Amino acid sequence: MKKLLAALTALLLACAACAPAQTPAEPSAAPVSSDPVEAGVRVEKVDSLSPDFAMGADVSSLLSLEESGVVYYGFDGQQQDALKTFSEAGVNYIRVRVWVDPFDANGNGYGGGDCTAETAAAIGARAAEHGMKLLVDFHYSDFWADPSKQQAPKAWADFTVEQKADAITAYTAESLKTIRDAGADIGMVQIGNETTTGFCGEKTWPAVYQLIGAGAAAVRAFDPNILIAVHFTNPEDGKYKNDAFLLDHYKVDYDVIASSYYPYWHGTLENLVSELKLVADTYGKKVMVAETAWAYTLEDTDGHANTIGEKPNYEKQYSFTVQGQANEISSVIRAVASLGDACVGVFYWEPAWIAVPAESLEARKALWEQYGSGWSSSYASEYDPKDAGVYYGGCACDNQALFDATGHPLESLKTFSYVRTGTVCPVKVDEVAPVYLTVRRNNPITLPETVTAANNDGTTAEIPVVWESVDLDKISASEIGTYSVAGTADGFPVTCYIDLVEENYIDNPSFEDADTSMWVVTPIASGIQTDFQNKKMDAHSGNMSLHFWNADAVEWKAEQVVENLKPGNYRFTISAQGGDIAEGAELYIYAIADGVTYTMPFALNGWVSWQQPVIESIPCQSGNMTVGVYIKCAGGGWGTVDDFLLNPVTP
Repeated sequence: MKKLLAALTALLLACAACAPAQTPAEPSAAPVSSDPVEAGVRVEKVDSLSPDFAMGADVSSLLSLEESGVVYYGFDGQQQDALKTFSEAGVNYIRVRVWVDPFDANGNGYGGGDCTAETAAAIGARAAEHGMKLLVDFHYSDFWADPSKQQAPKAWADFTVEQKADAITAYTAESLKTIRDAGADIGMVQIGNETTTGFCGEKTWPAVYQLIGAGAAAVRAFDPNILIAVHFTNPEDGKYKNDAFLLDHYKVDYDVIASSYYPYWHGTLENLVSELKLVADTYGKKVMVAETAWAYTLEDTDGHANTIGEKPNYEKQYSFTVQGQANEISSVIRAVASLGDACVGVFYWEPAWIAVPAESLEARKALWEQYGSGWSSSYASEYDPKDAGVYYGGCACDNQALFDATGHPLESLKTFSYVRTGTVCPVKVDEVAPVYLTVRRNNPITLPETVTAANNDGTTAEIPVVWESVDLDKISASEIGTYSVAGTADGFPVTCYIDLVEENYIDNPSFEDADTSMWVVTPIASGIQTDFQNKKMDAHSGNMSLHFWNADAVEWKAEQVVENLKPGNYRFTISAQGGDIAEGAELYIYAIADGVTYTMPFALNGWVSWQQPVIESIPCQSGNMTVGVYIKCAGGGWGTVDDFLLNPVTP
């Protein structure tokens, strides 16, 4: 062990010695006119922007996409390096994630760009040719690191915390030397990715911050002028002050607290600014947004389902258009810039990740497997069997790119330069929002006479709509499911989605009404375990759900008494999702009718992996029935239940 430590120390010192002196790592911005420019999107000038504000783009998958045949173009329609197009659009910083060993024993890549230090070196060198700095995003894992998983690299799996710290120290220094020697201009290094729940296979605070500290110290030793960032997510949870406290308590040497901010899930910009300002003011650190993105369409262009699709299980704060992307980017930049000297910048996540060209889905799948240009290949199942091993495939965010499916840049990419000048653009309709109806089976369906149009200046208006001729009575009598009706409003296509649902005798089945007095929620284990949560991303429908979590043991039940039922047979089901349910857990739904109890067990397999246990036939002659859910599991188990349904069984 002493020999190992000596070798690691020697390597670190050698890397530090070869690092040339640098001025402080700040991106430079080319001079731009202060006058508004004519454009196809409306962007208001951000007056508080400093010249060195980081206008960033994460392009980690770029090399694998190019190897798969993707071609990029400039704004003049001519083929050119995507990095040149970024630079021309006002981007001055590039971000690349780095995994330790994203390959199986036969050299097959795990996908997601198969990103290594060599990947960062190649992209960083090209970025430097176009005057852009590099942010190196070390995951300290062999594949994706995020709040749901912070897995140690295969080679470090059995290491003690001390051994991991030594490995991180050596690996960081060696990787940075590889990247700089290739010609990259390293301005910032990120120690871990979305380390909200752990780091490099560790979950206890002393271990997590010892390892983060080891990575930070290695960067500082390599080059003291490189900014060191620590990355968290979920600002809506209000925990950044605690994260910053722990970094300070464990004496981690760093410069920047970085946050992910995806408006679909992460709350308001006002809250984000409040969270970042709190840590900046309290601990004197700089702050930034390391990841953000927005969809310009709901169309899927590669055959792999997108995270943001037709089902609205997210908060829609902007239009799903090119203008909507410009609004999102400029709004986030304005919010971060409002923090003054504490702000570093904003990075857009994977704006060049588009569909790889192929004649068929099968041919595209072959490219994902060969070049790692999908989010995960099948080879990653050995390392991440529960996620990548099940859902491997293409890109789930191609509709959030800043290039269209053919590789041509969208005008929203120019927002990075437009925010420095503002634009001049006529007011016009930008998007006509789809209509969503929920109708009980065999009930009348009435389509609206007007729909909401969103203008590019942020205003809205109700405009007439003409629907196609369809038999609505036939839809009402159809099987349970979602049906669509097409229409036209002011020349824009619009769709009405009709969610046909079953009859339901449960009162307030989805907790959308403020009055929840009909529900009896009983904690059995100690502590507050449940709450009625207003969070669309965790609800099966609507915004509300019954959420549960407890640090210690979890055990509770929720039930409702249904009265005045007609004699007959009934069917009962719920929707539930969650995770971290250890072995020995007991989860089931139940119904009590005529003195008989009926149950159906179920399991939880992860976030938004909705489980729908069903009790198919419940005889009830008395007219009264109690229905509910019971959950018992170890501490740390979490989830939501929603959409309770009790309906008659058709004879």
